[in-house]
Amino acid sequence: MTRGNQREKDRERAAARAGKGKKGADDGLTPEQRRERDAKALQEKTAKKAAKEAAGGSNAGTKDTKK
Repeated sequence: MTRGNQREKDRERAAARAGKGKKGADDGLTPEQRRERDAKALQEKTAKKAAKEAAGGSNAGTKDTKK
């Protein structure tokens, strides 16, 4: 019951898939710097959302009952 090189190919494919999904885990920042960066991004996001709400609202999340 040999599988030939199938195991090897599967390992290569798994390694390729695992490497593809990395999202900047090794960006050279300390955890504190990363926290500050993320907090700033979150503040900008909430400010942008608040500005959009103040400018005229958003229909996101509401269902359109008209047909």
